[in-house]
Amino acid sequence: MSECAHAADLPRPEPVPLGTTCPEYLEAGTDPVRLRLRLTCGHVGRRDSPPPRHATGHFRSTGRPVMRSFEPGESRRRC
Repeated sequence: MSECAHAADLPRPEPVPLGTTCPEYLEAGTDPVRLRLRLTCGHVGRRDSPPPRHATGHFRSTGRPVMRSFEPGESRRRC
């Protein structure tokens, strides 16, 4: 299986995470689960389902498509 077209543009090594959790959830006072790390900029956010879809919001505002799981022991990447 080949990588997506965006993978060649990713920084190596991965960016340093900008935080340890999703800032939108911290602002709301809730506890996020299933975190994702944006591999272009280091933004940490909750996965997209269920809503409020912070990951899609970040992508739409920045155009940064590739992320990976930010959960301990996981390293799956998604575009």
